[in-house]
Parts: sequence; structure tokens; C-alpha cells
Amino acid sequence: MTDPAAPAHHPHNAARHPRPRHVSPFESLVWLKAGWFYFARNPGVWVAISVIFIIMLFVLGLVPLLGWAVVLIGFPVMVAGMVLGCHALAQGKPLRIEHLFAGLKVHAGNLSLVGVFYLLGGLIAGFVSVLVGGGALLTGYILGALAGIGLGLVSGVLLGSIVFSVLWVLLITALWFAAPLVVLRDTPPLDAMKMSLSACFGNFGAFVVLGVLIYVLIWVAMIPAGLGVLVLVPVLAGTVYASYQDVFGDTALVSPQAAAPGTAD
Repeated sequence: MTDPAAPAHHPHNAARHPRPRHVSPFESLVWLKAGWFYFARNPGVWVAISVIFIIMLFVLGLVPLLGWAVVLIGFPVMVAGMVLGCHALAQGKPLRIEHLFAGLKVHAGNLSLVGVFYLLGGLIAGFVSVLVGGGALLTGYILGALAGIGLGLVSGVLLGSIVFSVLWVLLITALWFAAPLVVLRDTPPLDAMKMSLSACFGNFGAFVVLGVLIYVLIWVAMIPAGLGVLVLVPVLAGTVYASYQDVFGDTALVSPQAAAPGTAD
């Protein structure tokens, strides 16, 4: 007799663990364009959401000793709320400021666990980079001369920075699809991060292009006294949602400008 608890044959389990599809590197441009259209659908509410989002991150960061940890844990919760806001727009429903906090009502525990894994990953990345950098510095010291020590110091800092950057990029890729998978697919947090990592590397070209474009956009957003960040935040939220729909969605990505009220994504 078949075990009813077997996950491999459970239709809900298949919905929770969709298989990512491979897309062209140029799809990153489509995702960013979709992110802009989501913003353009209701810019006033999106700017208000951005202001509250930034203020909350700043205030949480001021909490003594544990502020930075609270920010990392709460970050996926707020991202999930903005993703749900994009999902509402894609279905022709209104965007509301309360969408920023919708993650607290939908899988708040699992989203917080994503944040905990993100925090632990950041701590591990920092620890490993210090070990690698310290090892390079020790090697320079063992070589003996002051020149060797100086070389070890420079190479240690450089190598430690490179290792930290690589590990942090891995963390970002594990986080990219995690929030939408948790809130829209009911995917367990660790599975969501593993699937996100796999999907990003399965579409390496698209995410390299996207990473370069986002890097440029961050600098552009900082030019007008940093006010461009108020636009960039919702555009990136829409980009996350659009990329999720394209890579994990059941149907092809539909431009949000074509979504009519009552239309399902």
C-alpha cells in the first residue's frame, strides 16, 4: 500500500518544490522592465512603502548590540510583503501600504527562519574570511622580513575581502527567490534557499547581467541625494517577483502593464 505521507507523490509537495526553468541572459532586462512597470502602477504608495521600509531598517539597526541581527532576520519578512504587493498588482488588485507588513501574516515564522539562516550565513562568511585573511598574514610573518609581513598584511586583507565577497554573493543568490517561494509556494525556508541558489546558478548568465545592472542602478539612485533609492527599492521588489514568475511560475511572465482587474497571474 502506498504511504500517503510520501513527499514524492504528494501534489502539494510538487507545488511547494517547483522546478526552475532556464532563461536567456537577456531576460534580466525583462525583469527590470517589469519591476519598473510594477512601480509605475502606483508610484505614490510604493514611495511610501520605501520610506517606511528604510526607516524601519534604520531604527532596527539602532537597537543596541543586536540591531544588525534584527535587520537581517526581519529583511526577508518585509521583502515578502513587497512581493505580495506585486502579486496583488499582477492580479489586478490594489496595492496598499499594509502590504509591507503582509509577511507577518503569511508564514512569518518561516520567513524569519530565512532571515536566521541569512544571519548565520553572514556570520560564517565573516568568520571564514577572517581565517583566510589571518592565514595569509601569518604566512607573511613566517617569511620573516618586514617586507614579508607587509606583503602578508596586504594579501591577507585582499584575500579575506575576496572570500567574503564570494560567500556574500552566494548568500544573496540563496535569498533572492526565498521570500516568494515561502509566501507564494509554501516552501520550507531551507528548501527555498537551496532552490533559490540552484535556480540562480542554473541561470548564471541572466544573474550576472542582472547583478551588473543593479550595481549601476544603485550608483545612479545615489546621485540625487540618495532619493533615487525610494524608486529603486520597489523596482527591485518588482524585479524579484518578475524573475520568480519567469523562473518558477506556472505560466510565462506577463507584463504588469497588461494585467487587468481580476486577471490571475
